[in-house]
Amino acid sequence: MFDQVLQRIVDETGGAVGAVLMGYDGIAIEQYFPAEEALDLQIVAIEYSNVIKEIRKTSEVLKLGNMEEVSIKTERFIIVIRAITSEYFVALTLYREGNFGKGRYLLTRETATLVEALV
Repeated sequence: MFDQVLQRIVDETGGAVGAVLMGYDGIAIEQYFPAEEALDLQIVAIEYSNVIKEIRKTSEVLKLGNMEEVSIKTERFIIVIRAITSEYFVALTLYREGNFGKGRYLLTRETATLVEALV
């Protein structure tokens, strides 16, 4: 189920490299990476999971509300991280030229499906 949702997100987002459903503990639940990019996107997501945990904690301490989404832009990629539950998030990696808005929309649209599958 998860692999189909991740594939749908990646395939419908122009310029997407891959997606991973991961726990904040850094353990991947499912991933979909069709591109032949020489980048280990699971390792990227694992490393960013530590940063995301800190952002979540800071939002809670400052009483800003729950973190919903974080975007990271690098020289080559855009990584969009969407909170799914208090324990899981999905990270979508796109090339800089990719359709960032469509990726964000698809992550938001598929959140309910992913939550339902996690239960």
